[in-house]
Amino acid sequence: MFGRMKEDIAVVFEQDPAARRKIEIILTYAGLHAIWAHRVAHALFQKKLFFLARVVSQISRFFTGIEIHPGAKIGRRFFIDHGMGVVIGETCIIGDDVTIFQGVTLGGTGKERGKRHPTLQNNVLVATGAKVLGSITIGENSKVGAGSVVLKDVPANATVVGIPGRVVIQDGRKVGKQGLNHQNLPDPVSDICNMLEAKIRKLEKEVDELRTSAEKERMS
Repeated sequence: MFGRMKEDIAVVFEQDPAARRKIEIILTYAGLHAIWAHRVAHALFQKKLFFLARVVSQISRFFTGIEIHPGAKIGRRFFIDHGMGVVIGETCIIGDDVTIFQGVTLGGTGKERGKRHPTLQNNVLVATGAKVLGSITIGENSKVGAGSVVLKDVPANATVVGIPGRVVIQDGRKVGKQGLNHQNLPDPVSDICNMLEAKIRKLEKEVDELRTSAEKERMS
């Protein structure tokens, strides 16, 4: 147990340049507290002490702002950066060396039973505010861009962005014209607004031309 805790602290040092001292990490990192509390809750869940498991997880949620269902299976060296608003569902499976940021949801898409939450394989990164929904798999070494909504499987060594999420890089090569840029992710709502604005301008121009033509006919 203490070996795993040391490993968790070492991961924080590796992933967060703001981390300075062990005591600071132990006392102030909510993501670390949530992971440690989940191990207790998960152990209770496996022993079918479901009520106690949920109590532990809800206490952890109250203090950390991170909700991890006791049934979720989480691998080693899992790192939650900042973490506020993170939600991890009951049937999630998370591999080793996975990193997620604040506001991430690993959730379901309905009231179906059985495996209904995502599987994140080893070395996956899910950026701020991303939503990964349903019984889908994010392949090894893949990245999910900030604010993306992923509803389909993502292959290994890929980068997915947008709403809905689509693969833009795979095996180091761009797929299509869009690369990963957290400050310039695809925005379909903005695209539609721009298209409608262009159509309105075109219609206004046509109306002005018709009005001008009608005035000329009236004067002649």
